[in-house]
Amino acid sequence: MADFFSEWWSTAIAVLTGISILACGLLLWSQSKVKVKIGADGKPLPAETTGHVWDESLMEQNNPLPKWWMWLFYLTIIYSVGYLIVYPGMGSYQGTFGWSQEGAYAKEMKDGEKQYGPLFNKYLNTDVKLVAKDPQAIEIGQRLFLNSCAQCHGSDAQGGKGYPNLTDSDWLYGGTPEVIKTTLMEGRHGQMPPMGAAIGSDDDVKNVANYVMSLSGAAHDPIKAAIGKSKFGVCAACHGADGKGNQALGAPNLTDKVWLYGGGIENIMETINKGRANQMPAHKAILTDAKIHLLTAYVWGLSNTGAVTDAEASALKQISDAAQTVSTDASSASK
Repeated sequence: MADFFSEWWSTAIAVLTGISILACGLLLWSQSKVKVKIGADGKPLPAETTGHVWDESLMEQNNPLPKWWMWLFYLTIIYSVGYLIVYPGMGSYQGTFGWSQEGAYAKEMKDGEKQYGPLFNKYLNTDVKLVAKDPQAIEIGQRLFLNSCAQCHGSDAQGGKGYPNLTDSDWLYGGTPEVIKTTLMEGRHGQMPPMGAAIGSDDDVKNVANYVMSLSGAAHDPIKAAIGKSKFGVCAACHGADGKGNQALGAPNLTDKVWLYGGGIENIMETINKGRANQMPAHKAILTDAKIHLLTAYVWGLSNTGAVTDAEASALKQISDAAQTVSTDASSASK
């Protein structure tokens, strides 16, 4: 309610709100003046009608509202006035309680972190590769993923057009736990500039697209691919002369069959002509270090599976026992 570009809007809303409440009160007061008329014999006279008649004889009578109903409306008005005094609702006025939805959200998050933070922190100093083999940690990581990552990468983590598949072994910036954690914390901003003009004509672009297709063994025109190879030097600065990409730049490997924006001649030509720009937001201000550690383990584990050794099983049992103790304490604290 405080995000007004002009104080005029705040004042106008406050005035309109006040007038509306006052008008409701006056309307109720005017209706309370309608009385049942009593005849000379002490009996109520027939009520006046509004003049509206339906179905030949059905008429709307001008009877006063029941007293209990009137007072119910009056109490509603009194409640609304009290509400607008203690809570925001009159323009930019914040209310005597100083309540805001942002403050309420921050308090709930702080209380939740205080209650459940120790459960997350139990894994913070454990190697990511070991955490990735802990069933409870993976369950927590999956929930974090569904809340923070699934909007783009999908609930199954297989991505979509413009959003990487996290279940394969193809990584733009590298798939080690350290790199994944950096990606989560700092975000990524990948950009490929339009290269059509640098390559040449539309035919030149099509030839290069065919050459790119040939690098992964996809269907292509071999003659056009051979011609396009000479123009690929413009692309090699980022993707390398062999087309295998550069993880330091986030330049994709063109020799596999993984396409972030779709394969095929038309899609590749569109990428060359128009370029691509994509951004993953940083999560270090959204998630705690412990949550990012668990999320790193979950994402890394999506494409890295293996049998648990005896030493790992022993370490996992110790972690599980400690986490179970923390979980029990958290449950007791919430009651």
